[in-house]
Amino acid sequence: MSVRHNNKLPTNLPQLQNLIKRDPKSYTEEFLQQLRHYQSTLQVFKHQPDKSNKDLAELVMFLAQVGHCYLTELSNFPKELTELLLNHHTVLEPDLRMTFCKALILLRNKDLIDPTSLLELFFELLRCHDKLLRKTLYTHIVTDIKNINSKHKNNKLNTTLQNFMYTMLRDSNPIAAKISLDVMGELYKRNIWNDAKTVNVITTACFSKVTKIVVGALTFFLGRDEEEKKDSDSESEDEGPTARDLMVRYSTGKKTSKNKKKMEKAMKVLKKHKKKKKAEVFNFSAIHLIHDPQDFSEKLLKQLESSKERFEVKIMLMELISRLVGIHELFLFNFYPFVQRFLQPHQREVTKILLCAAQASHQLVPPEIIEPVIMTIANNFVTDRNSGEVMTVGINAIKEIVARCPLSMSEDLLQDLTEYRSHKDKNVVMSARGLIQLFRDLNPQMLHRKDRGKPTESSSDARIHDYGELEAKDYIPGAEVLDVETEEPKGGDGDKDGWESASMSEEEDDDDGEWVNVHHSSDEDQQEVAEKLQSIPVEERKAKAAAVSTSRLLTQEDFKKIRLAQMAKDVNSAPGKGQKRKTAERDEETERGELLTLRDIERLHKKPKSDKETRLATAMAGRTDRKDFVKKRNKLNPYASTSNKEKRKKKNFMMMKQSHNVRTKGKRSFREKQIALRDALLKKKKHK
Repeated sequence: MSVRHNNKLPTNLPQLQNLIKRDPKSYTEEFLQQLRHYQSTLQVFKHQPDKSNKDLAELVMFLAQVGHCYLTELSNFPKELTELLLNHHTVLEPDLRMTFCKALILLRNKDLIDPTSLLELFFELLRCHDKLLRKTLYTHIVTDIKNINSKHKNNKLNTTLQNFMYTMLRDSNPIAAKISLDVMGELYKRNIWNDAKTVNVITTACFSKVTKIVVGALTFFLGRDEEEKKDSDSESEDEGPTARDLMVRYSTGKKTSKNKKKMEKAMKVLKKHKKKKKAEVFNFSAIHLIHDPQDFSEKLLKQLESSKERFEVKIMLMELISRLVGIHELFLFNFYPFVQRFLQPHQREVTKILLCAAQASHQLVPPEIIEPVIMTIANNFVTDRNSGEVMTVGINAIKEIVARCPLSMSEDLLQDLTEYRSHKDKNVVMSARGLIQLFRDLNPQMLHRKDRGKPTESSSDARIHDYGELEAKDYIPGAEVLDVETEEPKGGDGDKDGWESASMSEEEDDDDGEWVNVHHSSDEDQQEVAEKLQSIPVEERKAKAAAVSTSRLLTQEDFKKIRLAQMAKDVNSAPGKGQKRKTAERDEETERGELLTLRDIERLHKKPKSDKETRLATAMAGRTDRKDFVKKRNKLNPYASTSNKEKRKKKNFMMMKQSHNVRTKGKRSFREKQIALRDALLKKKKHK
């Protein structure tokens, strides 16, 4: 090989790197020269590892870039960097330490390093007091594990990495343990490590002695998934009755105001049923994957009772306990007296505590456990000595508790709370009406007769079941609107012949090229059937529904008719009841899911008035980009004198009050008043 004259490649590493990637074999000699230079520089550096070395940093990045081209020559290169970082990471210069880590990340991206060994090294480096380094390592760990599971989940490698992460969660260094927790939480949110094992290991972090780790674990269970998919508003017609079906039903025939009101009411019922029909999307499904939620909640409550953390951490503990109790329907009777101590209007974050009380209520809790909580809220919040906002929050909290545990509400307390429907504050009135509407659905008999509203078919059968009572039905409610099939479909050859004749008839229709009229039952026929069934006794309707449910397989079209019939029960009057009173309209439809939000407790229908300072600040903020309010008219000649009209504006009023131009109606003479009265009487007489 001829000797190259004036070879500048040894001093130009970026150019040499580019040439090596294109043709590694032609530049082996130059590469080996740089490798020997690296080895000699490394030996010198080991004697003074706390000194900065720019040449070593450049050589390390060069070798990392071309590492995939010379696997044999650089087989020990990753091991040398790893040992160098393990032995001297506490004394290395920050920029040089970052360069070594970036070189290892580059080698890992080229699959030249095992991920387990690199992960152990990086978690050891998390002990360094270098925030930028920790952020870089955290990003690489999450991205690397995500790339490993991008095409398919590598369960074997995941198990190894998870076991190491779990040991790091119990590490003595709080920074490493906190980042380990953050990594597991981020991987769970990205659906990479979304198994029950990861969730149950994170539960152990809730009992850490380090406050940051406890807060991180609580945030994991209480947080919201931002990447959660939004529900699509568009729904196919096969999923259920649509607004068009109701318009066709109530718009056909004679158009009357009665049908129009029925259609409007049916639209509201349809909206409510659609909300109920939607699949619930939970804020964070990690709570559902806990193996023993009862034991976990008991330990959390014990920690809460003896906790000396700041108040914000205690609130987070209360929120997590309430969600566990509400979602899993647990028995944690000591939690309610603990919450009851904080139910005061002057208590800080009292709306969140009310939310916890409502979230922890469910139908399996004995009513005598929940009743003291409701009475405390009623006595401390729903009184005339408090402001309207405080009373509104109290009534809203009681409504949410009673919606989940109806037996805890006594009839006397309910009737006292319904009296606030005539309160002077609009927010209190609307909250009281919401409570009335709730019991119209649950049990109208607990309300005063004047508050029950117009009885419907569904409300006439409504009642609150006793504690532990379950109502099991052996039929599909609403199936009475369908016909009972008496003939069974033929099997065997007859079925085959039927299919053949049907296909032959279709071929004949295709040959003729004509439309075939198929008879379908119209909406008017369905409405007539529903009205006829309304006059049939309830027992006979149940018997027919049971016969339909057991005699045939129901199609999607059948279920659509059943849902229409069930919605009609919320609109139609109860049998034998006259329309004496109008049904009070609901101001809003609430969707009650597994998890409550602060809006359910803090809901104000009318915005409170702002004080003078707030209004003034808002007005001044809107004037920042505005020019002068009065348009100035510039004179053609700026030196010209002013007119008499302009001079009058600057004169004192006492000088001008006798002038005719400034006289008002109150200063009219007696004669002017007579003339004005005469003109007014003549004008009035003229228009008669």
